[in-house]
Amino acid sequence: MKFGVVVFPGSNCDRDVAYVTRDLLGQPTRMVWHQETDIADLDVVIIPGGFSYGDYLRCGAIARFSPVMQQVIEHAQKGKFVLGICNGFQVLTEAGLLPGVLVRNRDLHFICDRVLLKVERNDLPWTQTYSAGEVIQLPIAHGEGRFYADKATISKLEDNGQVVFRYTQENPNGSVRNIAGICNLEGNVLGMMPHPERAADSMLGNTDGLKLFVGLVEKVTALV
Repeated sequence: MKFGVVVFPGSNCDRDVAYVTRDLLGQPTRMVWHQETDIADLDVVIIPGGFSYGDYLRCGAIARFSPVMQQVIEHAQKGKFVLGICNGFQVLTEAGLLPGVLVRNRDLHFICDRVLLKVERNDLPWTQTYSAGEVIQLPIAHGEGRFYADKATISKLEDNGQVVFRYTQENPNGSVRNIAGICNLEGNVLGMMPHPERAADSMLGNTDGLKLFVGLVEKVTALV
């Protein structure tokens, strides 16, 4: 399988993601510049964390109009896999691939910490190597990570089982219903504020995030 990591001006977690997919998992990985318009060779597109276009206007608002994003939308519509991490999650909501928005943290401060998450579903390619209800620890680093949507949208997310990760014990940013990560209705598009790529190498003392990538590789390999 082949991974593509989208690089916008201001992306700063792109190499971290590539290290996981290419070096730890041994999968072909290429960096995709935001002006590219051909990503047909990719099985999985990852939009990494950072500050795309300096987060001007609002996080992800300008990145949504980059030439590559139309290709990412079509990639998702074909049922292929898309993962947005932190700023990437913000870009996916701005592009309409996921519902809701990410707004300023409850206390209006940038947060850099580690948080506990509950895995709400383990029947998705992203989560199949976790146990249902498993509690994992992942790093966070964001100033606008509070997930918000209107009541009708939240009800649909809950009823359809689209909440994939939920903050547990402590909600660091005030997200509605403690939501830390959601997927689209089909389950092939995932957005999450915590950083699984920063908890993937045993040298860092935590590999809870590696399971997400391993599960996806296993699923796509089985499909191929």
